Amino acid sequence: MKINRISLNCQQGSSVNDCSGTDSMLFYFKSPVTFMINGRECRLKKNSAVIFSSYKQPFHSTDNRPLRYDCVSFRMSAADKQYISSMNLPLDTPIEITDDFVISGLLKCMKVQSLNKGKHSGEFMELSMRMIFISISDGLNTHKDNLADQIPRYSELKILREAIYANPESEWSVDKISAEFGISRTYFHRLYLAAFGITCRQDIIESRLLYAADLLKNTDLSVSAIAERCGYESDSYFMRQFKQHKGFTPSEYRRHCSEAAE
Repeated sequence: MKINRISLNCQQGSSVNDCSGTDSMLFYFKSPVTFMINGRECRLKKNSAVIFSSYKQPFHSTDNRPLRYDCVSFRMSAADKQYISSMNLPLDTPIEITDDFVISGLLKCMKVQSLNKGKHSGEFMELSMRMIFISISDGLNTHKDNLADQIPRYSELKILREAIYANPESEWSVDKISAEFGISRTYFHRLYLAAFGITCRQDIIESRLLYAADLLKNTDLSVSAIAERCGYESDSYFMRQFKQHKGFTPSEYRRHCSEAAE
């Protein structure tokens, strides 16, 4: 994991829309914040967080006052993504923090370390981020334990989501999935959104684009071959969707990764 930027005690106007780019980002909010997810408002109190994989959901202040937050921009390896998945941390989903003391302290230590740039700075940063993930995950345990009681068929939905990210190239279809669940598409959509704060279709897209980004960075496969491997029948649709969600065309993204590595 590479930490690119740490910003503490940020204050911006009532909304933040410029979250483009391919890097992952951790936002820790110190003031009430509202997320717009599929046209619906999701309001959180202060001391909340979100880990953006790459696609950024828009958000704004709940009370129209300046947003106050800390922010970390970082780049994840395949191992980092697997680690986050093993912690059952939801990406691109706002999370209320039960204990802000640990996270605030770790972020301050990371900022100091980034300025010192010591010999083991990179290792310190990565371990600190993992401790932040652990702290967030621990705070979610009680809430997640209750989800099985609150949301019908939660266990099945969780297994489905893990399968989507483990097999992004599969021919996932919301119509087929809801039929296999034996429920209507509308009801399935409602359950999935309630369980994970994101639609199944968005998860399918994100899983494929994450896989595509990994192939672009680590292989010499052509864009056409990568599109096919990720389950896209149309190269142009793949390129358009990649550009829309990642902020780069596939070729631009590959060139950006190559230049960053050099």
